[in-house]
Amino acid sequence: MPAKAHPFKHLRVITKHRSAVFRNCVRAGIPLRGFLHDLSKYSPAEFIPSAKHFDGHRSPNELERADQGFSYAWMHHKGRNRHHFEYWTDYNPKTKAMGPVKMPLIFVIEMFCDRVGACMTYKGKDYTDASAYEYFARGKAKDRMHPETAALLEKLLIMLRDRGEKETFRYIRKELRKKKEY
Repeated sequence: MPAKAHPFKHLRVITKHRSAVFRNCVRAGIPLRGFLHDLSKYSPAEFIPSAKHFDGHRSPNELERADQGFSYAWMHHKGRNRHHFEYWTDYNPKTKAMGPVKMPLIFVIEMFCDRVGACMTYKGKDYTDASAYEYFARGKAKDRMHPETAALLEKLLIMLRDRGEKETFRYIRKELRKKKEY
């Protein structure tokens, strides 16, 4: 368990992250999603355990898991924020098992903005347009998402890596947002 809570440092990081995501969402043509993004992080259910487990180097959720075997803050967060693919899990009567559900387009776009904003926040001056794709490629999230959701997210992250922010956000705003489905 951490020796001392860091509520002001945690507040600064989550506010910086929300600001980066808001800017990305505006560029993607979904400003309301950016304004509403991650507001639950300020709730006592998420803020208190996250401030308690904040060390400035790793996710407070990781440290909370190490401390008590699970993260109450993450359980609360993923159940209220539709831009997390974990929110989109349900029982499939055909397979008789829990499984991923295809995310609505607007939340896939917000998820993209979130991942890019997180990399901007946590990598700081070391951030590049490849950062979010590299993080995605290293992780196992792709295997737990609906295949169509994973494919779209990966496409956007690769576009960002290869073509840059300006072209990727233009594509999202001018072409992708006009579609109802993907």
